[in-house]
Order: sequence, then structure tokens, then C-alpha cells
Amino acid sequence: MYQLLKNILFKFDPEFDHRVVEFCLKNFAPLPLIADWMASQFCYMDLSLENEVEGMHFYNPVGLAAGFDKNATMIEGISLMGFAFAEIGSVTYVPQSGNPKPRVFRFVQEESLQNAMGFNNDGSSKIAQRVRKLYPYKTPLMISLGKNKEVPNALKNYEENLKAFQDLGDAYVFNASSPNTPNLRDLQNESFVRELFAMARSYTQKPLFLKVCPDNAIDVTLKVCESAISGGANGIVATNTSTDYSLVQSPKNIGGISGRALRNKSREVFYEIAKSFFGKATLISSGGIFDGEEAYDRIKMGASLVEIYSALIFQGPSVCKNINQEIANLLKADGYQNISEAIGVNVK
Repeated sequence: MYQLLKNILFKFDPEFDHRVVEFCLKNFAPLPLIADWMASQFCYMDLSLENEVEGMHFYNPVGLAAGFDKNATMIEGISLMGFAFAEIGSVTYVPQSGNPKPRVFRFVQEESLQNAMGFNNDGSSKIAQRVRKLYPYKTPLMISLGKNKEVPNALKNYEENLKAFQDLGDAYVFNASSPNTPNLRDLQNESFVRELFAMARSYTQKPLFLKVCPDNAIDVTLKVCESAISGGANGIVATNTSTDYSLVQSPKNIGGISGRALRNKSREVFYEIAKSFFGKATLISSGGIFDGEEAYDRIKMGASLVEIYSALIFQGPSVCKNINQEIANLLKADGYQNISEAIGVNVK
């Protein structure tokens, strides 16, 4: 059914489609009969998939990456599609309208997206109010914290953003890797990330993560990860979108690539990060995950959790259930009773 619906939806601008989906998940999904139906259709329950990560309980390892629910308007709908957690945001301290439109492009053949959104969001104050109405929630909520476009002091901007969510959310992910805010990726240096996490740790004991990009030289990325961990980070989310426009045919010259085209690049970066930091930090893998086999491979490579986004756009609301069902079958085939036994078994 979704494949038929997709043929219609993909005739429209991606942001228009997103607003339609947001309206439905915000207004209809929480209604009792619809919620019950969605849970029965899209939520997959299997004890082998349950795990504790950084003090948080996850009933499966699949979460929704940042960028889908920027303004915390779809939290209930997301969980009803079977996601065990979600990254809300990325949120900035001051509201932003983002970059000029058009700023999202589909590559149907490659099942990939290119976005140059620019942290468009309602700002931390308004978004925190929405989260407060639901928090604590039945599944973990991670808050993705970004930086405003033009601020004199990046560290202070992140600090004010974090303070707005200090009593909200189960974990915080610092996004200094989006390609859509000028000079943001310059903050992926050892000195800044050490300061960033030292600052964050002075405010909260909740889990802290750094999200990294897939485009830096791997030795630079590893040094930045080491600096973040030494500064107080609990883990790493790898990876954000890529500015390697050779990944798709006829790309635009703005924004970052996500989706199936990013799979190999993200996988390679995650492999190197896991070799260096598995057992020292909690690792979350994101980028090009479209099926249970790829998700399971990332788990065996060292990922405690995985995140998807583009797969939801191209495969529809059943994708999370399908991935989890396949992971459960692969665990059973390998003789594992629980997913925790499989995490990192291929780390060398």
C-alpha cells in the first residue's frame, strides 16, 4: 500500500509531504483507535531485542534519527511506528527558519536524499514546552542540540540550548557535524569538543553523545572522538550526512547526502570508530541502514543502537518492524538469546 501511496507523494515537494505526515502523526496517531491500530501494525515485540544502554531501556535497537521530528510534534506517532527511541531536533537555542527553499531533494533510483535544511526549528523554549507535556515518556527521548547560524560564542550557544532541556530528555546528542550551517563542521576539533562536553557534564549526569560527520580524514575523526570522550561524552553517533556528492547522480551543490548511497561510507567510518572505542564508549550507528541485515552487521560491528531516517521515507511505516523482525531472526540463527550478546562480536 505504501508503494502505491509513495507514487503519489513523490510527485510533491518533500517538505510539503513532510508537513502532511506531521499533521497526521500529530493529530490522528494519538487517538485511541488509531493508536491501537498503528501499534498492532508497526510495533514488533521480541524479548531477544530488549537491552539496557547507558541506563536507558530499549525494547528494540532501532531509533529515528534527528531531522524528522525537529519540533517535538510527532513523538507519540513515532513510537507507534515501532521506533524504540527518537532523536528530537536538531534544536537551536533561538528559533530559525533555515536555508532558502528548495532545500530537500530526492534521488529515487539511489533511495537517497540531499538536504540543506539549516536547522529550521521553533527554538529550545517552545520545543522544551512540548517535550515537558509528555516527559518522562514510555520510550527514551534523545535531544539533538545544534548551534544557531550566527552567534559570537558557539560554546555559550550550546550551553543555553542544553540548559533549556536540562530536566527533559533521557540523553543529549551534540550536533556539530551538519553541513548546512556555515562553519559548523569546523567545531569538530579536539579543543572545542573537549570544552563542549566538559561544559555539558557540569550541568547533567545524563548520557551525552557526539554526532560525527563521515567526510573528515579518519585520523581526525578518531582524535575528535577521543577528545569528546575524555571531556565527558558517553558515546558517539556515526554518522551524519555527507558532502561527497559523487555518491548520487546529478546532485545539487548544497547540503548533505543521506540514504542508501551513504551506506558504505558511513559503514567504513563506523568500523574505524568501533575498532578504537568499542568497550570505551557507547556507539550508535546511522547512515544507509535500510534492512535488518545491515542493522545487524552494524550491531556486530559494535553498535548498541542504530538509527534510520531515509529508509522510512522510501520504505514507509513498516520499515522499523521489518528491520526488527529480521534482526530477531538473525539473532536466533546465530544462537544468541539476546541482542546484547551480539553487540561487538566482530570488533577486531
